Amino acid sequence: MLSESVKSQEETEKCKEKDMENEDKYDSTHDSTLPEHKDHEWSSSLKEIAFVMVLCSAQLMTQAGLAQSIAPLHIIGDSFDIDNPGQLSWFPSAFSLTVGTFILIAGRLGDLFGHKRFFVAGFLWYGLWSLLAGFSVYSNQIFFDCCRAFQGIGPAFAIPNAIAIIARTYKRGNKQNMIFSLFGACAPSGFVIGAVFSSLLSQYAWWPWAYWIMSITCVLLGIAGFLIIPHHPPIHVVDKSISVMERIDVAGSVTGVVGLVLFNFAWNQGPVVGWDTPYTYILLIVGTAFLGLFGFVESRAKQPLLPVSTLTSDTFFVMGCIAAGWSSFGIWLYYTWQLMENLRGQSPLTSSAQFVPCAISGLCAALSTGFFLSRTSPSTVMIIAMVSFTIGNILVATVPVHQSYWAQTFVSILVMPWGMDMSFPAATIILSNAMPASHQGLAASLVNTIINYSISIGLGFAGTIESQISVENNLLKGYRGAYYMGIGLAGLGIGVAISYSLFHNASTRRPVRETHV
Repeated sequence: MLSESVKSQEETEKCKEKDMENEDKYDSTHDSTLPEHKDHEWSSSLKEIAFVMVLCSAQLMTQAGLAQSIAPLHIIGDSFDIDNPGQLSWFPSAFSLTVGTFILIAGRLGDLFGHKRFFVAGFLWYGLWSLLAGFSVYSNQIFFDCCRAFQGIGPAFAIPNAIAIIARTYKRGNKQNMIFSLFGACAPSGFVIGAVFSSLLSQYAWWPWAYWIMSITCVLLGIAGFLIIPHHPPIHVVDKSISVMERIDVAGSVTGVVGLVLFNFAWNQGPVVGWDTPYTYILLIVGTAFLGLFGFVESRAKQPLLPVSTLTSDTFFVMGCIAAGWSSFGIWLYYTWQLMENLRGQSPLTSSAQFVPCAISGLCAALSTGFFLSRTSPSTVMIIAMVSFTIGNILVATVPVHQSYWAQTFVSILVMPWGMDMSFPAATIILSNAMPASHQGLAASLVNTIINYSISIGLGFAGTIESQISVENNLLKGYRGAYYMGIGLAGLGIGVAISYSLFHNASTRRPVRETHV
């Protein structure tokens, strides 16, 4: 009988042989994970600062786009003569739906054809549909929802390619960790900036101006990205037997996107029209069937969109944490705004001002995360993040309506960014380090797909609960029910994070028992 150590050696040799086979398929000249890889040499520090700022703008503008419809939600709804909570929730949900759905494809395209070009294209697309979203004021809310959905495709292409550019430009270490942390810090800052400006324009001018200004900004950032970001050649496939269509994995892309869109649409539309409406559960069944077909296609694809062979147990634990934590965050964010505006009677601008500490706390969390990641394991950072999500939800779920802002609400706004800005860089670094350079776009895509899709699905969960228990004269009851759902999801995240930490520690500290053959 072979000893465990001998088995381990055999498995190691098999892994090495597999890696050598994979290396034969790719031109490793540009592989940033190779030992000889060095940080990009900048001619001046100002150029490097501009480079980092342009890349971080992808995260900042994504969250600003989310805030554009949450802060002035009821002002936009009034312009379309709608006040149904389910219909209003589609304004942010449609955006998060497409951001989460199309990111996976965007990462693959960037890996194959160059990250820079899709980063720039993402911003230009974002600018086009922001322009049209503003003009939807002359149409109806359905056209506005469609524009919001098409808007989300822009960030879906910009974010994963921005992260992949960072991963390929800087070698692993403290500097890369810090830049990933700064990238994550732009999430709360971007939301606050988007909320403040959209509230100002909605209250004192006209809400479409927020989208038109967003359009101009996106175009300028796209031009800046074209001029500032250095060129990173794609990692070319040497195997000529694999066609371009197979590299893109068209069948997997189509089935995956259709499945995710239909499932999410049905889940969020259920609270609006009722789950007894035939098309809701029919679309849910069809979407689930397409997701099953996606799994079947991927198992037989030569270049699968989601290569299961590259996913480790660490990857699945991290994705579980992110899904649970960020779905609870989406619930917290949406219903905290509803609490402030509907129950406390605050204006969008006042509510935006009360969210300003979120940006400051997020920056502190990001800088601290870079420090923690250099001195402790990402699994520990992930536990802290999940605890922050849970505490933030508990504080607002139990807050009295007329309590002072400086009590539980203020503390919740300070705590919640620590969940965001600790989990995002930790998850990005774990997945980026676990995958080869040829899959850096995929690594970035997985994290952001889970984040944005979870936000949209989480709102679907909460909307269903709210619609079932809320009554006309007691909105607080429905809001609390949604918050309790968020607490449960965040608590699940804690459980997954602790399990991940225990599993990781056990696998690294497991002693090798020696037995004789």
